[in-house]
Amino acid sequence: MKIFLDTADLNEIKEASSTGLIDGVTTNPTLILRSRNTLYSTAKLLQLEHPTFESISTEVVADTAEEMVEQARQYLNIGPAVTIKVPCSVEGLKACRTLSSEGVKTNVTLVFSVSQAILAAKAGATYVSPFVGRLNDNSFSGVALVQSIAGTYATQRASTQILAASLRDVHHVGRCFAAGADICTIPTKVFWKMYDHILTDSGLAQFQKDWEEATK
Repeated sequence: MKIFLDTADLNEIKEASSTGLIDGVTTNPTLILRSRNTLYSTAKLLQLEHPTFESISTEVVADTAEEMVEQARQYLNIGPAVTIKVPCSVEGLKACRTLSSEGVKTNVTLVFSVSQAILAAKAGATYVSPFVGRLNDNSFSGVALVQSIAGTYATQRASTQILAASLRDVHHVGRCFAAGADICTIPTKVFWKMYDHILTDSGLAQFQKDWEEATK
């Protein structure tokens, strides 16, 4: 099980990473805009400050595969964790196939069906990102999609990893891992909420009280 943070906030990433439980980061144009930083500088700082990260997703936005590949090349010298994020479209998968054939890590995003996940795997994607929360918003089960992709990949022995994305609560993190996700990428606030449980809090309070009594 691997956990990525879905944010471009460097301070949030640093704090969460100090736990030793974070394996990578995903970003997108919206998150980069909120950070008031550039994608290149964000990726470079993350690679420098977090050299153990498996993946740092850097999304390309263009109309053609050639333009996507050209954009991607400006990030490849940053470091080994750099992963090029492309959309699950005809041009995006062309770019994925080109980059994957060159040994570049790729993340196919905006996946909403098993058929799209099959195409991503055939294009050589390192990761495929089904959008769980956005599917739920439209009255489809995002967790069921993760489960279906996992079953298909297992049957076909596909090497592409399932990166469950658009997760908005702790409940869905557990369900996606149970459904076969290799990775969950989550907002920082969801990561911190994973620690919380009312019974843990009450248990700690009781232990603290008893310890104080025992050490009087």
